[in-house]
Amino acid sequence: MKNNVLFTILSFCVLAILFSCTNEKVTLETLLEEMTDREAFTYFPEPAYTIKQFSSYDRKSLSPEKNGWFANRDYTHFIREETIEGRCEFVLFDSEGPGGIVRFWMTFAGQGASEGTLRIYIDNGEEPVIADSVLKILSGGLLAGEPLSASVSPETEYQRRGHNLYLPLPYAEHCMITYECNAIEINGDKRRPSIYYNINYRTYAKGTEVESFSTKVLTGAKPLVEKTCKTLLRPDFTDEKAETHSGSKILKPGDHLTFELKGKNKAIRKILVKLAAENMNQALRSTVLSSSFDGNQTIWAPVGEFFGTGYQLFPSKTWYSAVSVDGQMTAWWVMPYQNNCTVKLTNYGEQEVEVNAEINTADYNWKKSSMYFGVSWHEHHRIHSAKPDPAQDGDWHFDVNYVNLEGQGLYVGDALTVFNTADAWWGEGDEKIFVDGEAFPSCIGTGTEDYYGYAWCRPEKFSHPFIAQPTGAGNFHPGMTVNMRYRSLDAIPFTSGIQSDIELWHWAQTIMNYAMTSYWYAKPSFTCNIKPDVETVKIPVALKRSDIYPPVVDED
Repeated sequence: MKNNVLFTILSFCVLAILFSCTNEKVTLETLLEEMTDREAFTYFPEPAYTIKQFSSYDRKSLSPEKNGWFANRDYTHFIREETIEGRCEFVLFDSEGPGGIVRFWMTFAGQGASEGTLRIYIDNGEEPVIADSVLKILSGGLLAGEPLSASVSPETEYQRRGHNLYLPLPYAEHCMITYECNAIEINGDKRRPSIYYNINYRTYAKGTEVESFSTKVLTGAKPLVEKTCKTLLRPDFTDEKAETHSGSKILKPGDHLTFELKGKNKAIRKILVKLAAENMNQALRSTVLSSSFDGNQTIWAPVGEFFGTGYQLFPSKTWYSAVSVDGQMTAWWVMPYQNNCTVKLTNYGEQEVEVNAEINTADYNWKKSSMYFGVSWHEHHRIHSAKPDPAQDGDWHFDVNYVNLEGQGLYVGDALTVFNTADAWWGEGDEKIFVDGEAFPSCIGTGTEDYYGYAWCRPEKFSHPFIAQPTGAGNFHPGMTVNMRYRSLDAIPFTSGIQSDIELWHWAQTIMNYAMTSYWYAKPSFTCNIKPDVETVKIPVALKRSDIYPPVVDED
């Protein structure tokens, strides 16, 4: 009898522990800890959440089958207008909890556009928990220091920057965000000044316990907020128990350097690669990094684009990657495997390439929720920026696809390497991300530069833990641009599949190169629509307009 009672008590304790582990309370602190825990993103999220977005996208965009899908007046659109204590407040965000805001971006143009008051109401409170200048809140350091509160590029005039707030704002019951600005005038289709916003937020399942954001909560979390800022700015991985695998080789055309990594429940924690070649630009494109985990090939991308530098060396530093001035490229993505992993660097070019590489591995706790890391890449080579038969209304734009994944996983980022050939902005297009078969994208934005965190097509370079533009030389003129967005708390879970698209919306009808890289995690039964493309990585890279447009008139 005593044994039965003891067994019952022990069973109850075990169940209680398991229940508490899978039903952790969501707080500002737990979200900040998750933000800097790269390993956390290798597990399918628990507690489960979805990612959605409110934005100022043009409301004429209703469906791919209807006119207006590429409508471009993506500014000063709000959910509604409310009068609160005699004030006219425009509602940007309105969502039932439990949930949490995980990325907040805005930019402005026109007299008085950024001179308004932003208010954040939590749990249906009559008074906002935050009410102050919009620029102070987003990028002025009112709530947190850099990089959680930042504007980019620092080389750009302040008013023309993208203003980014990555400090998470959790709420238990409800959240509403409004903007009071005396300069706003809306009269039918006429709207001014120009106010753009993108707000990514999590929604948790009903019953998930969430501690709502408040100034008191923020004050209590101040030490962790400061620690998080410092950690994000120092991304290097160090682990005394990590095992280092090094190799170097001069790769002749078609040759490869291969690492065979074996061990029960391990994970790659860091990869370093440095190339040397007579034509370094071509080597960055024609040398491909590929990887298979437990027999599942999930990574295939040119070395330059895997590390976020395109096919020219441009220094940058993010939370997941870095490129130094001397050409050393580093990645800190956590890449788990149960039994074995193969990492291969292959030279598909016509020249010899010297490769020096180092891989750090460490122990990993493989669970049922564990996922493989994947990187897919493809280039739309010499793509026409206009449809061959533009609609009568002059709409020549169209959607292009980063990746389609089927299965269960987490979308954690993407990058573009673009070679523009016109004296015009190439990136007016909005992202459109469809999750689990939805008919309308739960994330639809306001422009490519907005999606990547900056604004107004600005060419100035910048690096930030989650966004970067190592070069913007091709933004206004012929040349190359590299844009990166790595997701953290705004990583997008999918249970059956995801379709990540963006509009190819160029102001000029021209021909360009448009390469797309996607970063993701997926459970072993996944499928991916992007396949290795050996022939494209062999093509000579474009460094000047005449590499795409011949310098002589085509007589045909």
